[in-house]
Amino acid sequence: LALANGDRIKDKQRSRNSFVVDMDKKLAAENLLEELSSYHGAIIRQMKQMVDVYIKLAELETRREDTNKRIQLPREIRCLRQLELVPVVTATVPIDCTCQYNEGSFPYFKGLAESVMVMNGINAPKVVECFGSDGHKYRQLAKSGNDDLRQDAVMEQFFGLVNTFLRNHRDTWKRRLGVRTYKVVPFTPSAGILEWVDGTVPLGDYLIGSTRNGGAHGRYGIGDWSFLKCREHMSNVKDKRIAFQEVCENFRPVLHYFFLERFLQPAYWFEKRLAYTRSVAASSMVGYIVGLGDRHAMNILIDQATAEVVHIDLGVAFEQGLMLKTPERVPFRLTRDIIDGMGVTGVEGVFRRCCEKTLSVMRTNKEALLTIVEVFIHDPLYKWALSPLKALQRQKEMDDDLETGLEGPEDEYEGNKDAERALIRVKQKLDGYEGGEMRSVHGQ
Repeated sequence: LALANGDRIKDKQRSRNSFVVDMDKKLAAENLLEELSSYHGAIIRQMKQMVDVYIKLAELETRREDTNKRIQLPREIRCLRQLELVPVVTATVPIDCTCQYNEGSFPYFKGLAESVMVMNGINAPKVVECFGSDGHKYRQLAKSGNDDLRQDAVMEQFFGLVNTFLRNHRDTWKRRLGVRTYKVVPFTPSAGILEWVDGTVPLGDYLIGSTRNGGAHGRYGIGDWSFLKCREHMSNVKDKRIAFQEVCENFRPVLHYFFLERFLQPAYWFEKRLAYTRSVAASSMVGYIVGLGDRHAMNILIDQATAEVVHIDLGVAFEQGLMLKTPERVPFRLTRDIIDGMGVTGVEGVFRRCCEKTLSVMRTNKEALLTIVEVFIHDPLYKWALSPLKALQRQKEMDDDLETGLEGPEDEYEGNKDAERALIRVKQKLDGYEGGEMRSVHGQ
């Protein structure tokens, strides 16, 4: 369905390189749907109905004053009722090897709530509640705009594969190592649905509050500089190293209070701190292998019940962060507050051991991981090498190209070369090649 909707792109996004419509694939998908309809007409019809409603919801125009408010949905979206052949798209449906799926084997779609919450953000994503036949309300995030959710969806698949390997290895299974995943379902190149991760709070919200002047730093950093003063100091002082050291002295880490506030029993506090450390280790190693960037404090959530971290917004991968105006040179986020949550041993203990175990399992299974990476790096549907981030970087180059009459195949060839480079870099990491030489897992 997502392929068949390959040309459903808003007019203002049509000119952007990151949204590529492959008409051959669109036609192939349409033919496949037509053929499936002759055998399973009712299922396909209900699925199309649901997808249409979700696309309308994702692309629903809102006003700036609607941000952080609930708005009533239009009747055409609200009126979609029970579709007993279609599962809730963000529910986890166990695979039945007999293929005898019946009404009771999965929660089916029973409609959407009458209103949605409009979230903050450039494209104003909406949080909607989907009713399942099992009586649960599934919270979902409908997104439309400049982000291509297909990359997020494929990254989640990669994380899922890594989790399978971690479960199958004794040392990593014993430590319950894994990366928290969530469902991402693209419906068009620019619109789709994500599973809302319940019970989590962005690290940034916990540390400095949604207004950027409170949070744990406001509660516990008595006498420290405010976050805004730190930002100001970093931009005003020419010598960034000196400025950073001064900020460190006047803005102390406070994440360890998260565990003291929420887990009052010592044994419980210890268990959750351990879960947090293991979770940071596993997600850091997986993020390092795929070159995951843009790891600011609002893109890492922490689960308030389990203390595990959840990474969201996975659009900057394969070291695309190196293309930014200020290149992202770090392999993963290991700032002072992240380390503060690990307790007195910091990175020298549980964290290091879990990193080594995770990396070891990934290196052992490198062929399978490389196969997956290769498939989606060369996916002609998404020129990830010309993502919105790179488009900004290369804007000037492209303007120059227009003047010299350069176009078409060269651009495609560049994309292929970028894909090759990205794949080689992932392979190097899985081989232990770092800092100019091959290293053991410990050395890496």
